Amino acid sequence: MALPNIFAEDVTTEICNRIEKLTPETQALWGKMNVAQMLAHCSVTYEYIFTDKYPKPKGFKKFILKLLVKGIVVNEKAYKKANPTAPDFIIVGERIFEDEKTRLIDYIKRTQALGENHFEGKESHSFGVLKKQEWNNMFYKHLNHHLSQFGV
Repeated sequence: MALPNIFAEDVTTEICNRIEKLTPETQALWGKMNVAQMLAHCSVTYEYIFTDKYPKPKGFKKFILKLLVKGIVVNEKAYKKANPTAPDFIIVGERIFEDEKTRLIDYIKRTQALGENHFEGKESHSFGVLKKQEWNNMFYKHLNHHLSQFGV
C-alpha cells in the first residue's frame, strides 16, 4: 500500500497540524527522546539535504548504507519501535521546543514547495540517487513514525 504523498499540500498540512498538536510536555509512548529532541531528530533528514552540516559517508560506510539500510528507509513498510538510530540522528542535550518545531515545519514546507519532481533522480546524502517515491517514503515514514511515537 502506497504511503501518503508528502509532496501534496494536503498531506504536508496534515503532518504540520500533527506537529502543532505537540507541546513541550508531550510524552513519548516509547523511546528515550523527549519531544524537542524528537523534532530535532526529524530535522536531520532535511539538514542532509539543505545544509553541509554532516559529511557524506564514503567507502565501506556508504556501501553498507546503500546495501543494508537504504531498503529499510525507502520502502513502504513502517519502522519498528526499537530500530537502531544512526549516529547523526542521535540528539543529546536539551533543545528549545518552539525553535525545533518551527525549524522542522519550515523544512517540511520547503520540501513540499520544491515538489516531487525536484527530488526525482536527486542524490541523497547516504543512499545515492533516489526516485521521487523513495524520497516520499523516506520523508513520510520517518515523520509518521515519530509523530505516532508522541501520540499525534
